[in-house]
Amino acid sequence: MLTILTLPVLNDNYIYLIHDPVSGKIAAVDPAAAQPVLDVLNQKGWRLTYVLNTHHHGDHVGGNLELKQKTGCTVIAPLSDRHRIPGIDHGVVDGDVIMLGQHSVRVISTPGHTSGHVVYHFVGDNLLFCGDTLFVMGCGRLFEGTAEQMWHSLQKLKALPGSTQIYCAHEYTQTNGRFALTVEPDNRHLQQRMDVINQQRAKHLPTVPSTIEQELATNPFFREDSLELQKTVKMENKKLVEVFAEVRRLKDSF
Repeated sequence: MLTILTLPVLNDNYIYLIHDPVSGKIAAVDPAAAQPVLDVLNQKGWRLTYVLNTHHHGDHVGGNLELKQKTGCTVIAPLSDRHRIPGIDHGVVDGDVIMLGQHSVRVISTPGHTSGHVVYHFVGDNLLFCGDTLFVMGCGRLFEGTAEQMWHSLQKLKALPGSTQIYCAHEYTQTNGRFALTVEPDNRHLQQRMDVINQQRAKHLPTVPSTIEQELATNPFFREDSLELQKTVKMENKKLVEVFAEVRRLKDSF
C-alpha cells in the first residue's frame, strides 16, 4: 500500500509525497518549493525518484530544479508544456502509463485551467492527483482553456470509480463550499459536508482527500444536471456545458 504525505506550503498549496514501501520509489506531486520535500526526505531517509507536475504554474513547479539537482530525480510533466516547465525529463500525453514500483499511473489530459494540464490516476490504488483541474467542491479557473474544454475534462474524472480518492493542489474548500451553497442551497449532502469542513478547518486540518462519490453529491461543477442548480442559476433546459459555463462564470465573481 502506498503512503501519502501531505505537505502544506505557501498560502494554500499542497505538495504530495507518494512512497511505495515495497520498491522504495517516491514521487513528489507539484512541488511548489523544494525545501519542505527535502526536509521530509532527510527525516525519513528516502531518496526522491520522480517529480510529477500537473501543469506549468510556478506554484506547482517552483521546486523542480533544486529537487533535481539535490536528489537526481526524474521530472515528469505534460509534453505540451516542455518549454514552460523547468527541468522536464520526460513529457507525457493522454493515455501514457508510468510506473511507481509496481503501481500503474495513468496520465489523463485535462485542459481547461491551462492548455496542457494533466492529472495522474493511480489506477489500482484508486488515487487521483488532479492539480488545479478538480478541487474539493470546486474546479480550476479557466486561464488558458475554454469552459467546454474544462467541462469535457471533468467528465473524464466524473467517470472514475466513486471510491477514487482526490488529492487536489490547493486548500480552497471552505470558499468553494460557500459558493456551492449559493447555487444549490437545499442540497442536504452539501449542508452536512460543510459542517464537517468547517470543523476540520477550525482545527487547521486539510480537507483532502475527497472522493469522486463525495464530489458527485456536492461539487457544483459535477452537478450541472441538478434541477435545483439549473433553476437557481436560471439555466433550465439549457445544454449541460452551458450550465457549467454559467456556474464557472458566477464562481469567478464570487
